Order: sequence, then structure tokens, then C-alpha cells
Amino acid sequence: MANLTIPEDGSNLRLNLRRTVILRWWLLAAVAIAVSSASTVLDIVLPQLPMFAVVVLMVVFNAYVQWRTGTDEPVGAAELFGQLCVDLAALGILLYLSGGAANPLISFLLVPVAVAALSLPARLTAGVALLAVAIYSLLMWQFLPLPVADAERAARLHLAGMWLTFVVSAAMIAWFVARMTASIRERDMRLAAAREQALRDERVVALGALAAGAAHELGTPLATIAVIVGELERDAGLDAEARQDLSLVMEQIDVCKGIISTLSERTGTQRPEHVEIVDARDWLEALRLRWHAMRPQAASRVTLANGSGVPLIVTEATLEQALINLLNNAADASAAEIGIRLTWDSATLTILIADGGPGFPAQVLRQAGRVPLPAGHGGAGIGLLLAFSAIERLGGRIALDNPAGGGGRVSIELPIAEDRAMTGAT
Repeated sequence: MANLTIPEDGSNLRLNLRRTVILRWWLLAAVAIAVSSASTVLDIVLPQLPMFAVVVLMVVFNAYVQWRTGTDEPVGAAELFGQLCVDLAALGILLYLSGGAANPLISFLLVPVAVAALSLPARLTAGVALLAVAIYSLLMWQFLPLPVADAERAARLHLAGMWLTFVVSAAMIAWFVARMTASIRERDMRLAAAREQALRDERVVALGALAAGAAHELGTPLATIAVIVGELERDAGLDAEARQDLSLVMEQIDVCKGIISTLSERTGTQRPEHVEIVDARDWLEALRLRWHAMRPQAASRVTLANGSGVPLIVTEATLEQALINLLNNAADASAAEIGIRLTWDSATLTILIADGGPGFPAQVLRQAGRVPLPAGHGGAGIGLLLAFSAIERLGGRIALDNPAGGGGRVSIELPIAEDRAMTGAT
């Protein structure tokens, strides 16, 4: 079975770590504002020196964590767990200095628990939750009381603080959960795409095995046809037109034998990574002439959009087969001349193949390259699947569309050889 590339947890942990850094900045800013304004706005005297000392230490800690997330060093779940424990400890100290469990901001202890539940394995999440419960329990009997003499005023302040805590906690948790949900959706989409790619690769491998078997089996009937055609050519009673047709049949038999021989030679002896770096125009023109040997009735023309300075591209046997499949599809769609246009920029070479047919059906535009399509014109409905697979394996992309002027058009984008020079040809 083809290898399935699953998104790594490390990248998700790094992203969650960055979001935790943002949450921590918000909390530190809120604490700094609350501590500095408590004496003037709320007429409550707090031990500002130790509380600001905790805030400064957390600022330094968060700055280091933010720098850490920008490096290429791996990020583990234990690292995020440790940071959440530091957050709980800092919150516990701040709450101890400002009323303990009676402080309405006690609910902020839930924020690290929510982050752990969305980011960490169950075992580590349970550890964060137990630490939060332990700190809350400790603050119920170990704390510095808030100096508020008026009980009624203290009750109003407590209710207002609870409302503020709820609003801030709800906003922070909602923001973090929304971002986490988006990350999960994105990861699921990447995983689905990887599974689809693996299934398509399995189909291509199976088709390759079938092709190798077919190449072995077709040798005998082709040899028989060649013998019969040779005997017919020796018939003295044949007219010139019949001899010309027999000569064409013999040429096509030789082409078929050449294709089968090439396929047999490559099966099991040449890796898919075996590539060559060639001039794009020369390669395309040679490919077009070789295709015309198989489709002598078809007409085609190559045009260059950029004039001189044709770049080099990386090719392999499967790319040539993909282009031949696409040219066959264009010839099957219309008897008109097939337009082949070559254009490029600093990084990409584009080959446009346009025919004068009715255009691609909606099903082909929607599903081409993902599944084998229904057979048409006597084909097996797998040419587009093989073309997509071959071009994408070389780092390119293929797109189908129906231009406004009519017909169907295939756009093939390939990286120029300079972009692949670091990998080299094997």
C-alpha cells in the first residue's frame, strides 16, 4: 500500500503554543491594569510590589516562550504541559495575594485547563486539571484577605468581578476553541487529501502491473498480425491502394512492438525517479513527431509564446506517456488541428493543449485526476488519472477547462530544471 502522509502533531502543538502565548499576553495585560488601578478605581489596597514582581517574571517567561516558538527546535506535549503548570502557579500566587478563593477572578484558573483539554493528551490534561483543583482548594484557607470594610460594597464588587471574569474567560476560551476547531478542520482536510492521494497511487500501481502483464501477452497476437500482413503484401494481385494500407498497418504494428518493448524493458529495471534534463521545445517537438507516428491522421502545431530562451525541464518516461494520453484525448475529441502552446516564466513552464471538440463534460472537470473516469472512444477511462499522477509526481500540476471560444483545453505546469537542480537526476 502507498505511504500515507499524516500531518504531524508537532506542527499543531507549535501552533497551540503560539496561541497560548497570545492568551498569556492578554492575561498579563489584564492583571497589570487591575493591580495598578485597584487602589484608585476600587479603593482596594493590594500588595503591588510582590504582585508586579510575579507579572514581570511572567513577562520574561512569556517572551522566552515566544522566542522559542519561532525556532526550528521540536515542540513536545510535555513542554506545553509545563508552561500551563507555570501559568497556574503564577495565577495561584496572584490570587493568594488578593483574597484567595474569595477573589472573583478565581475562575481564570479554568483557562489553562481549557487549553490543556484542547491541546494535550488525556493524561497530561488530567494533571493540569488536578493542579488547578489543588490550587483552588489551597486558596480556600490560605490567602491574604482583601481590605474591604463595607460588606455591602464588598458584595457588589464581588458580583461585578464575577461578571468581568465570566466575560473575559468566555471570550478567551471561545477564541482559543474557535482557532483550535479551525486547525482540526484543516488537519482533517489534509488527512483526507493524503488518503485520496494514497488511493490514487494504489490505482496507478495496479494499472502499472496490469500494463506490464498486457505488454507480455500482446507480443504473440502482434506477431501473428505481422505474419499475416507480410503474407498479404506478397500477394501479386493486390492493387496499389491496398498495398499502401497494408504498409500503414505494418508501420503501426512496428510502433506497437516498440511501445511494448520499451514497457517491458522499463518494468522492474527503471525507477520512477529516473529523470532527464532536456530542452523543453526539442523534447516537445520530438514527442509530437513520435505521437504522429501513432496517429498519422491527426494534425497539430506547436507555438512558442515567449520566443527565444526556451528553458530546460525535468522529464521521465511517465511524463511522456501522460502527454501522449492527453494528445490522444484531444485527437479523439475533434478532427481539427490541435494547438500546442509553450510558455514559461522564471520558475514554471506551461504547456497548453487545445482541441476543437465539444469540451470536457462536467463529470470530467469535477473528478479528473482523482478516480478513473468512464471509458470513451474505446479507451479504458484511465488516461487522465495516469496523466495527473505523472505530472504531480514531478512537482507540476494539471488543470482542465472549457475556454469561451469552444473546445477543451489542458494546462500543464512543470517546474523548470533550475528549480529541480538541487535534487538532481538519478
